[in-house]
Amino acid sequence: MTTSIGIVFLAALVTAIATGLGALPFLFIKQMSRRWLGVSNGIAAGLMLGASHALIIEGSAIHAPWTVAGLVIGALLVAASFHLLQGRSDLHVGELRGAGASKAALIVAVMTLHSMAEGIGVGVSFGGDEELATFVTGAIAVHNIPEGLAISLVLIPQGVRVWKSAAWSIFSSMPQPLFAVPAFMFVAAFEPFLPFGLGFAAGAMIWVAVGELLSDAFNDAPHSYVATSVLFGLAAMMTFQILLKS
Repeated sequence: MTTSIGIVFLAALVTAIATGLGALPFLFIKQMSRRWLGVSNGIAAGLMLGASHALIIEGSAIHAPWTVAGLVIGALLVAASFHLLQGRSDLHVGELRGAGASKAALIVAVMTLHSMAEGIGVGVSFGGDEELATFVTGAIAVHNIPEGLAISLVLIPQGVRVWKSAAWSIFSSMPQPLFAVPAFMFVAAFEPFLPFGLGFAAGAMIWVAVGELLSDAFNDAPHSYVATSVLFGLAAMMTFQILLKS
């Protein structure tokens, strides 16, 4: 059992570290204009909407009512958090202060909540077929890369360094190993909560994508640019998911 727990923890840790790879493209991008800041927010929103769509489909296949309940509660909780953070000039995240820090905190917090559901998914999969567990772990690790990109698209244009953005991305995925182990040890107890967790994560991400990222994107870039960037991000994430399943 000890060896098995160690394997589950290490597998989920790998999925968390993979999130940091999403920051790597910014090693080659030195400066961004305000217009491209809006485009980056649009792409991040599209990536998050694509990820949310996959979570809703996955949760609904297990238990649709619980998924919908999680969706609504997740969105409401993030909306409440947004109003609490709004106007907090004393808030800081790394080099960011005020509104920029509030936005960064909200994005990282939402992606962290999302990672809890993924961690439970890894743990539950290891409680069943070994081949399925290997596939789920690999799929989540690869899936985490564009999620890390979504975080970096928000943080780096605001002045956060690439390596710090990668660190924040990995931090947002640390619930995966932390939740994978208890989910593996107590599959019967955790499995019923998976649809709610998936819906909750989806609702939280949808609210942030629409209420925060798109709002800023439309202020920074022409509407046609934002619409195109959202569609690009959405298509990229969904293509990614289709390739993983095939």
